[in-house]
Amino acid sequence: MLADIHTDDLTAAVRYALESTRATTVCPFHRDVIIRIGDDAAESHAFERAKRMVRPDGTNWEKEALRTELGHQLGAAADGRCPKCDPAASGHPARRG
Repeated sequence: MLADIHTDDLTAAVRYALESTRATTVCPFHRDVIIRIGDDAAESHAFERAKRMVRPDGTNWEKEALRTELGHQLGAAADGRCPKCDPAASGHPARRG
């Protein structure tokens, strides 16, 4: 695991698991946009990876907390394309070409 990942921070741990399994990625042009790849196997792998992360106190995250945070992050991610790079991906009718 990377040295700068804080396994005592649930949000950071799940983000690391999602990015390291390639279930999500960050837009190279818009660092604030997380993109969901749509790979079910990678998302399952991310959950398994996060389950095995050991917190500084020697415990693991509760499975339900991981499921909730994983669902939150995947739900907040853009589907497949960056909406800032591809305005048609945002679903806004005025921006469709």
